[in-house]
Amino acid sequence: MFIEQGITPQNKFWKYLVGSLLVFIASQIGSLPLVFAVFIKSFKTGDKIPTTNDELIKYLEPNLSLFLTLLIFVFALLSLFIIIKKFHNQTILSVTTSRKKVDWSRILFSFGLWAFVTIAITLYSYYYGNGELKLDFNPTKFAILAVIAITLLPIQTSTEEYIFRGYLMQGFGNLKRNKWFPLVMTSMIFGTMHILNPEVSKLGYTILIYYIGTGFFLGIITLMDEGMELALGFHAANNLIGALLVSTDWTVLKTYAIFKDTAEPTAGFETIFLPVFVLFPIILFIFSKKYNWTNWKEKLTGDILINKNEIL
Repeated sequence: MFIEQGITPQNKFWKYLVGSLLVFIASQIGSLPLVFAVFIKSFKTGDKIPTTNDELIKYLEPNLSLFLTLLIFVFALLSLFIIIKKFHNQTILSVTTSRKKVDWSRILFSFGLWAFVTIAITLYSYYYGNGELKLDFNPTKFAILAVIAITLLPIQTSTEEYIFRGYLMQGFGNLKRNKWFPLVMTSMIFGTMHILNPEVSKLGYTILIYYIGTGFFLGIITLMDEGMELALGFHAANNLIGALLVSTDWTVLKTYAIFKDTAEPTAGFETIFLPVFVLFPIILFIFSKKYNWTNWKEKLTGDILINKNEIL
């Protein structure tokens, strides 16, 4: 099964700590083009170098900033794949799914379902909302955004999924031989990793409920489906469609999207309660019926049963 595929004699937990550090180092190397771009603009204009994420978002031209930010994840994902193959002696498939090959129909179904929900909510807000969602379409800048987003945003979301729902999910399974510990740990770390996002400074730490809740949702569908395909599709739709549809002046992704949200940011019903406690359970229900999920307690909290002779 999925977590069990990472439990081998050579995969001790310390390897996952080292591997995570190496991925972090690779991501810092990948951030150098962004750092250089900031320093070059600061040198040319005499501007003060931005010291916060919020300042950095507004400092460079949005499409350039998005491209250079997403480039970081290219370095991170490539390094993770090398670490999985060379350091852990695993195949990429074994960290992706328990199936014999990646099920692209699952990825596409999950992507399409959440894309439909996101687009429907956005259009409803535009036509029937309080007027704070404004049409802000610039064809030329949007076309450049679309090329960057379609090319690189799936890499960004896949990087996060491979790290949390794949690599670390199996890693924590090596540390504690049960399902609930990897689920809780990866969800909490995934959520708190967003603490530096500008949204947190605007909305407060309450927004972490959304990020941690999303982590639990993605972890649950990975464990129940014995693979990451649904999580990969959902996460890609969430970030890609979101980046193309709506932009604000205060979120981590500032883009030339079709619409601009001019509302004062609040951590209320639409931001936290609606997705985490209404939409995610509905999506879980749809997935469970389509893919005939059963034995929820065992898959989410049960022990990981491995022959002890295989891991000595």
